[in-house]
Amino acid sequence: MQIVPKIRGDKVIWGVVIILSVFSVLAVYSSTTTLAYRFKQGNTEYYLLKHLGILIFGFILMYAAHKIKYVYYAKLSMLAIIIAAPLLLYTLVFGEVRNEAARWTTLPGVNIMFQPSDLAKLALIMFVARMLAKKQEIIKDFKGAFIPVLLPIVIICGLILPANLSTAAILFVTCILLMFIGGVKFRYLLALAGIGIATLSLLIAFMIVSPKSSGRLGTWQNRIEHFGGGGDSDENFQVEQAKIAIANGGIFGRLPGNSMQKNFLPNPFNDFIFAIIIEEYGAIGAITIILMYLILLYRGIRIAYKAPGNFGALLAIGVTLSLIIQAFANMAVAVHLVPVTGQPLPLVSMGGTSIWFTSIAIGIILSVSKEMDQDEEIKEEPTEIQHATA
Repeated sequence: MQIVPKIRGDKVIWGVVIILSVFSVLAVYSSTTTLAYRFKQGNTEYYLLKHLGILIFGFILMYAAHKIKYVYYAKLSMLAIIIAAPLLLYTLVFGEVRNEAARWTTLPGVNIMFQPSDLAKLALIMFVARMLAKKQEIIKDFKGAFIPVLLPIVIICGLILPANLSTAAILFVTCILLMFIGGVKFRYLLALAGIGIATLSLLIAFMIVSPKSSGRLGTWQNRIEHFGGGGDSDENFQVEQAKIAIANGGIFGRLPGNSMQKNFLPNPFNDFIFAIIIEEYGAIGAITIILMYLILLYRGIRIAYKAPGNFGALLAIGVTLSLIIQAFANMAVAVHLVPVTGQPLPLVSMGGTSIWFTSIAIGIILSVSKEMDQDEEIKEEPTEIQHATA
């Protein structure tokens, strides 16, 4: 228990992490029963123990990340972005193809599969925060500030897009918001957002009117058609099962482990875990999960507002927005507000490196808040000395 006194940073965020992790363990254990009977001869504890191990290692990474002084992430961002860009390109060409997308690559030596986009997301947000903080004196200048900040965004998002449109879109939106907060001229961002929306609209229009395509483009076409109410009923199967799960949840749910739709949903432990949580814990469970992410958003904004220095503020809010947008994208898919995206629910969905990079991201937020706590302690020390000597 010696580690507990050494944990610093925002205690509320630590509490949110623990609550989300508890939901994660319960929901993953419940939703992997079918998977266990298919691949592990009914050994349901296999996936539970595996997921627990991943979460525990995630906590270790979070702890390590929060111990690093946040200013060092400025230098780390340059190294991370240099590694991420070639790695994304390599994965795009030579990566393992799953669901018609080359998103995965293997770490040499340890034989662990991971998505380089997870690294790239965090690296880009750190790098953009660094660039915005560095260029505050000329932040309104088009050539001096806007273009240098924009270029890495276009490169990284462009490399992610062919295999993972939703991740590229979420990252792009996060960076635009971060640039807005960082003081970039609004008309530049408005033009950039307009170009992005126009490009996406043209892509969607092309997919709707063009003949059925193969590969990743065909997958996007199917998702758009199904979201609009068209398409084969078999293709729309997972969305329908998620709706049934949500409808069966009611106020209090079926109680833990009693989900029926987990036996029919293709990915109840990942993409549609929010639907399983609603089925088992009802509206109360759904509200609790949403509240946890809203609390994380509030604390992230509060940390950014009080952070010492521009880089700390931009880093905290950028990482927070990335996690919150991803979380609400996942939940929006489960309740059929947006097309299927394949985004995991941060810290809740079953996963390996996605949980680890999420843990590092939260550790970075805690690192900024830890610095605030230390500054407040230094300010309080003279007062305490005066009281002691009085």
